[in-house]
Amino acid sequence: MRPKYEEDFYGWAIYTAQLLRNKRMNELDFDNIIEEMEALGRSEKHELINRLSVLLSHLLKWQFQPTMRGHSWVYSIKEQRKQSKIHLKDNPSLKNKLDDILIDAYDVAISKAAKETTLDEKSFPQECPYTFDQIMMDGFYPE
Repeated sequence: MRPKYEEDFYGWAIYTAQLLRNKRMNELDFDNIIEEMEALGRSEKHELINRLSVLLSHLLKWQFQPTMRGHSWVYSIKEQRKQSKIHLKDNPSLKNKLDDILIDAYDVAISKAAKETTLDEKSFPQECPYTFDQIMMDGFYPE
């Protein structure tokens, strides 16, 4: 029995994969496959936004709350840089979207930094004060 997309996503996905393996193209649910492929692309973009927002929030905290600097921030910055680089290596097409991704990531980063410090969101620059190359550069810690 063919599982329905709306009723059993897991079953639909497994069934659809089997149809693809067997090259039974005339039985595929193309509308929902297209929808899921687009969602996969969006999730990869959101993953990079999330990584960069964490990285940027730590860079902001580093710059605007220097008395609180510690090893955990250094390790978080290093980890997010590495994870972001891996994500971009695995998804090179995202490089074409970096301007928009950085805008979104910075917007989230301001909220994160404000939440984790005693600073108001308005304490931080409205636009990202760092270039993408700086953000990704090992050893870059804004002063």
